[in-house]
Amino acid sequence: MPALTDSPSNYTVLVTGANGFVASWIVGILLKRGYTVHGTVRSQARGATLLETYKAYADDGKLKLVIVEDMEKDGAWDEAVKGVDAILHTAAKMGITAVEPKDQIEPTVKGVTGILASAFKYGTSVKRLVCTSTCAAVVETTPTVVSVSESDWNEKSVKACEELGGDAGGVAIYSASKTLAEKALWDWYEKHKTEVAWDVAVINPPWIFGPSAHSVKSLDDIALAPQAWYNAVVKGDFMGGSSLNYPSHGWVDVRDTAEAHVLALEVPKAGGERIITCGGSPFVWQDFVDTANSLSPSPYPTVTKGMTGETFRGITFATSKAKDILGMKFRTMEELTRDSLEECARAGI
Repeated sequence: MPALTDSPSNYTVLVTGANGFVASWIVGILLKRGYTVHGTVRSQARGATLLETYKAYADDGKLKLVIVEDMEKDGAWDEAVKGVDAILHTAAKMGITAVEPKDQIEPTVKGVTGILASAFKYGTSVKRLVCTSTCAAVVETTPTVVSVSESDWNEKSVKACEELGGDAGGVAIYSASKTLAEKALWDWYEKHKTEVAWDVAVINPPWIFGPSAHSVKSLDDIALAPQAWYNAVVKGDFMGGSSLNYPSHGWVDVRDTAEAHVLALEVPKAGGERIITCGGSPFVWQDFVDTANSLSPSPYPTVTKGMTGETFRGITFATSKAKDILGMKFRTMEELTRDSLEECARAGI
């Protein structure tokens, strides 16, 4: 299967949404390996932190920004895909605030089918396209004990949106959008795979935590998932009273997620695969609270003690593909917790 198997210095990689939480780490890994990186952002201003973080590479011409103001427009990615050897598509419409399913689903699906269409027309040198999906496309957050793998799909959230519309709720709408977007990718590739010289791979991470690739000065500089982590672990106030029993899901360090994306470009047998990248499951916030309290010396002045008593543990994610195909070794909860608290301490958060 196609992959980037020669020296990284021979390749240019397009990273969409390059200023994002995961993508910023991806860009750094690619640059340090020797790749040239073209990173899309919605405006020059949104790429300023990325250029500052990797200034030496930008000055040497190894990092270039490409402005894509609206990824929902037809042909939005046409210019960006020209002349690149691979695509890491991380850009997506985020959030769980959509009132109606179509407001989230349509742009999310278009964001995926749009990059495929552009690569089909203008990506003449592309060898592989890796797309960021999520474990929300694998399974819905459930109050039952369940083990899931890459063969599973979150059909329940899709059905809830079809039957309930906006009453399905923001989480179900978001999950349905990611499920349908990933299905659209695989359907598109199955239809066109004999017409293109490249293949596809998908990375499905659960909750992504960990430090930022750039320097942090306030809580506003941190992505939404790490903010939720901070509120739970340091303040103990994530979504109220019994919330430290939430979400009984999976977690992964952002640096491992980024590494998995790059490996998916480089490992030939990753082509055509859907790969869950999970550092641990099931977890609840209290697990991180307990880990934070166990650190000695503590990297942060005070953290919550949390709660005692039984916790419910529901979803366990399979990780055999990540380990067997990509050779992943995931960071521990202790390492993630220490590094995250050190970041907060440095920023004075």
